Amino acid sequence: MSYVIVLDFGAQYNQLIARRVREAEVFCEVLPGDTPASEILAKHPDAIILSGGPASVFEPGAPTMDASLLTHGIPVLGICYGMQLMTRILHGDVRPSQEREYGRTAMTQVAHSPLWEGIPSSSQVWMSHGDIVGSAPPGFEVLASTPTTPIAAMADLRRNLWAVQYHPEVHHTPQGFQLLKNFLYHIAQIAPDWRPDDMVERGIQQIRDQVGDGRALVALSGGVDSAVAAALAHRALGSRLSAVLIDHGLMRAGEVEEVVAAFPDVDLRVERAQSEFLAALQGVTDPEAKRKIIGREFIRAFERARDQIGIVDSLIQGTVYPDVIESGGKHAQTIKSHHNVGGLPEDQEFTIVEPLRWLFKDEVRRLGAALGLPDSIVWRQPFPGPGLAVRIVGEVTPEAIAMVRQADAIVRQEVREAGLERQIWQAFAVLLDIRSVGVMGDGRTYGQPVVIRAVESQDGMTADWVRLPSELLDKMASRIVGEVPGVNRVVYDITSKPPGTIEWE
Repeated sequence: MSYVIVLDFGAQYNQLIARRVREAEVFCEVLPGDTPASEILAKHPDAIILSGGPASVFEPGAPTMDASLLTHGIPVLGICYGMQLMTRILHGDVRPSQEREYGRTAMTQVAHSPLWEGIPSSSQVWMSHGDIVGSAPPGFEVLASTPTTPIAAMADLRRNLWAVQYHPEVHHTPQGFQLLKNFLYHIAQIAPDWRPDDMVERGIQQIRDQVGDGRALVALSGGVDSAVAAALAHRALGSRLSAVLIDHGLMRAGEVEEVVAAFPDVDLRVERAQSEFLAALQGVTDPEAKRKIIGREFIRAFERARDQIGIVDSLIQGTVYPDVIESGGKHAQTIKSHHNVGGLPEDQEFTIVEPLRWLFKDEVRRLGAALGLPDSIVWRQPFPGPGLAVRIVGEVTPEAIAMVRQADAIVRQEVREAGLERQIWQAFAVLLDIRSVGVMGDGRTYGQPVVIRAVESQDGMTADWVRLPSELLDKMASRIVGEVPGVNRVVYDITSKPPGTIEWE
């Protein structure tokens, strides 16, 4: 099987590169940028891609790489920071740009190259950089430029080194996927030979290797991520697996019952922990504190479940890569700590097993379909592990939970009845901890507003707000104000990601 390595220098979108490579049906793995060359060469990669990153190559402690990787003839593609790092290592000139370039820009090809096959000579690309390559390293040819970036792409054919200043992995570069395929198929001579079914055996083997001969718990919330992780774990471990659903009091309306009914053949235990979670969250309003508290309480609840089952060493989670990216890393900035990544307590005693850690949601869905899971699970809308706690802006109280749960049920019901459930990535309600004046029945009210949020996305890393029909919004708002006590105003969130995130906390 063909194999590509992406070296990670901290870009929030670095895993999108891997996702695009997988879309081209080539298996891809992400490794830290400073991974030793000996370790990388032992994997026999067919190509290497250097990711972007938020740092400048001039900064003290800026991410770097083993320079010898550029001397083995392996095809290497540098992207943004990866291009600048390649230039600096090979004695070219990198300098701060007089005009920083962010967003869409027009790029013009200035030399023929196999990188450009099927791409117009002038095309739109997505830039995000403050430094530029002033002069290419010896042996490199300039391939393209933009009005503010004289060297937007370059290559050294003899050493099989290629680089672009823009981001071909994002949708804002319309021909970006074509460029990546050109690099993989024509330059690296890689055959597309990887399919979703390959992930099944890989995930099963990972679970068996990490769990060994012991028993394991799988965290089952009913969402697609945990369901796929549970299905993989069941194939890997059989009777040595127990599934645990933590009822933390923050689930959607009727969700605990739905999950139990959906997994009749699994050794599924429901750990009731509403009082523990609510007590721990009392008086807490900071989103990061909420997530870390919930991560800690999840582990404590699983420890209690383990004590009832017997000796269990491993905990299997449905962690996916957007969770990891947003929780930060060696060179990446923290967007928010996910309860199952940055929120895990240091004193937890489980071996954490995450067979989906490097996958995006759409890839998890493909894996679920390959495993034979029903569409009702595979296409279920995402729901955050911390549950309704991160859809309450402010303190999590029983009253707030009841309000947002009822509003959320109305939003989801109306979306489903409108036939839009499969077209929308997520649709839900958020409760704000502010008050606004209203009038109901000729009387003054001083209630809380609810935000309706509906987004479309492919991978959860970027998203756009859905243009819901005004009639549907009107029906949702009327029902929420009329049926949810304490709510007197409804607003619709029209923010994309970025700059916002999908969830409010």
